[in-house]
Amino acid sequence: MSEPPPVDRAAIAADLERARVALHELVDGASTEQLARRSSGTRWTNEQLLFHMVFGYMVVRRLLILVRVFSRLPDPVGRGFARALNAATPVFHQINYFGSCAAATVFNQRRMGRHCDRVIAKLQRSLTRESETDLRRSMAFPVRWDPFFTETMTLEQVYRYPGKHFDFHRAQLTLG
Repeated sequence: MSEPPPVDRAAIAADLERARVALHELVDGASTEQLARRSSGTRWTNEQLLFHMVFGYMVVRRLLILVRVFSRLPDPVGRGFARALNAATPVFHQINYFGSCAAATVFNQRRMGRHCDRVIAKLQRSLTRESETDLRRSMAFPVRWDPFFTETMTLEQVYRYPGKHFDFHRAQLTLG
């Protein structure tokens, strides 16, 4: 059996940087009135949704830890954990909504870009330290939590996830 091709770390790193630059453009180019406007298809304002987009990158840092731990445990343990998280989906969605509302008051237009820079820099550093073996580690995921979660995700897929999340929500902004 042949070895799979190496993970394209450069593509992942480029996508992280693309989103970082785009976030700055969105935040820096928005007026106070635009940020206070409701987004399309969510209950958030544009500013709250922008924070939620940054939050996607913050969550990945925690997901990486979970994959590293659960990938070393027996599969039934990880599947049971994913089932428990799926059962808690309504609570998760409420926390996700209100948490982004509250956090956007702290990580607002003035602070959001700098916070995004720090989070993405940490993801970039951890990506460079991952071994190929670790990037292939996987665990079961709660698919009801996010449309971009799959039944099982590798560490590589977790690094790729926030760009999909970012782009999905970017289309819901009503800044223009």
